[in-house]
Amino acid sequence: MAKKAHTNVAAGWDRAACDALIGELQVLRESMLDAQARLAPTLADIEPGWRPSAINLAHYLAMRRYDMRRLQDRLAWVGVSSLGRAETHALANVDKVLGLLHLLAGRAWSSRSDDEPVGFRRGSALLEHHAEALFGPLPTQRTARIMVTLPSQAAADDALVAALVEGGMDIARINCAHDGADAWESMATRVRQAARRLGRPVRILMDLAGPKLRTGPVAAGRPVLKLKPARGATGQVTAPALLGLRALGSSAVVRGATWHLGVDPAWLAQLRTGDRVELVDARGARRRLEVTHRDAAGALLAGQQTAYLIEDTRLRLRRRGQGSVETAIGDLPAAVGRVHLRRGDTLLVTPGGLGRDAVPATNRRRLKPATIPCTLPEVFGQVRRGERIWFDDGRIGGVIRRASPKGLRVEITEARACGEALAADKGINLPDSDLHLPALTAKDIEDLPRVARHADLVGLSFAQSAADVQALRTQLRALDAPELGVILKIETRRGFEHLPQMLLAAMACRSAGVMIARGDLAIECGYERLAEVQEELLWACEAAHMPVVWATQVLETLAKTGVPSRAEITDAAMGERAECVMLNKGPHILDALHTLDNILRRMQEHQAKKRPLLRALKSWSLEPPPDIGRVPKAPRRPAVKKAG
Repeated sequence: MAKKAHTNVAAGWDRAACDALIGELQVLRESMLDAQARLAPTLADIEPGWRPSAINLAHYLAMRRYDMRRLQDRLAWVGVSSLGRAETHALANVDKVLGLLHLLAGRAWSSRSDDEPVGFRRGSALLEHHAEALFGPLPTQRTARIMVTLPSQAAADDALVAALVEGGMDIARINCAHDGADAWESMATRVRQAARRLGRPVRILMDLAGPKLRTGPVAAGRPVLKLKPARGATGQVTAPALLGLRALGSSAVVRGATWHLGVDPAWLAQLRTGDRVELVDARGARRRLEVTHRDAAGALLAGQQTAYLIEDTRLRLRRRGQGSVETAIGDLPAAVGRVHLRRGDTLLVTPGGLGRDAVPATNRRRLKPATIPCTLPEVFGQVRRGERIWFDDGRIGGVIRRASPKGLRVEITEARACGEALAADKGINLPDSDLHLPALTAKDIEDLPRVARHADLVGLSFAQSAADVQALRTQLRALDAPELGVILKIETRRGFEHLPQMLLAAMACRSAGVMIARGDLAIECGYERLAEVQEELLWACEAAHMPVVWATQVLETLAKTGVPSRAEITDAAMGERAECVMLNKGPHILDALHTLDNILRRMQEHQAKKRPLLRALKSWSLEPPPDIGRVPKAPRRPAVKKAG
């Protein structure tokens, strides 16, 4: 057995095996240098501080064109460091492995560092330098920054903004697709004031809205007010439904009311505490409400049963011996318009008008399919029959059966068995279509002067090509704001496919980064492929020494409900491999911020990018546990034999 083991070890250092590996790596090295030569004309347009990064990106992408899985196994078998962590210093890593193989094979080797744009230490240092230029200095005790999307109330709530800054927010994100210019300015002012007061550097990112495809307006549904009492586990009413009645058109608040309706003022004036009000609801169910309180604002009525009130519902006041008096109701809450869809349905996507439900067929009329307008009808001429279309973050899917400049005819193929409801202002994705939409819209160009005045960073939404990046740079130069940091938001399949060209175009900026916008990206590339796509984005950006923002649905359940899911804790931990992690808004955003800060501090002890740090494990040991309370004895020295 000993001889066999010795033979295996000897084979592991076999010169012929080393020579074969050297030959393969030499071919790989030459292809990397060829890629650098092809890049040469582009280097003149790149900022000097980015040029080593551009060359390293070219080296890395040339190396990754090869399937190196068998090569990796053979390098590991020989016992030589692999190429699996070469992102920041691709050519230097190849040369390091080549040098070791030459040494093992007994062949001469001389340093090739003159060919290498960056080495192990400088590559990592450049990434850190570019991250600091974009995001500002590292926070204390954390190696990844935290970005927070500001909610609308941040425009007026100093306490909320201060709590975010104090809680660890390093970058405040203002989404220019929502609110308005005055609100953005107010948010930015409050962030600056809180950062100065608390002595924390906080940068501001303003995301341009971009050419987001969305559903247009939908015809409002019939207004319905549902009165529902609270019930316990056994069905007993624990709290009545409380309805406030006030004069038609009034905005007065009836104390204690959960819902409000308007009624005829003369009828309302007759109500007294203890009166019974009867009604027949939308289902034909008879219901009775009792007046429990009366004041100048109106009357408070309590009900013990569920009732559905519509515009045709009438309220009847009946007193013994006095007959009854009725009133119509008004001021019902507006109903959100929705288009109801099931698998197999046809949906017409139109350039304008209002979305509507399908109209059933009658004896003389054929079925009229459901319709939904689209905010960017110019895409109609760029899509083809047979391509997929998704609505509302991938909740509803279909296949385009007919396309023309006048609209799309879609067969719904993906929906829950119970059906789905599609509302206005929901996202539309066309993952198979080769769309040519400029990333900068007329609205974006109109918003840019305010962005340049108030922000440190600008987010280019739906970036899809190098031309998009160049268009933004042109606008920033015209505004005399070339120093503004640029973040490319990768949220389409086309943007993912053109990432290398966009990275090189962004290297003409003084500071730049990439946001992995995983929401739209998952729909565009497919949920199953998202894990693979986000890994590839991280690798390419690390090779370009380009800082990354890990975004979309990070701790979303916690931010919205106050309780995290187990899966999103793991996802947040994965975010430590980026230079910045983004949280979206929610009522429990402060809890999410504190939790993310804790997770990132823990994970940075174990992981740097995809490299495990191998910190000492403190959870387990096969050694016997120490006897608590006893001082261990010093080990005895072996006795020394006397001579003779």
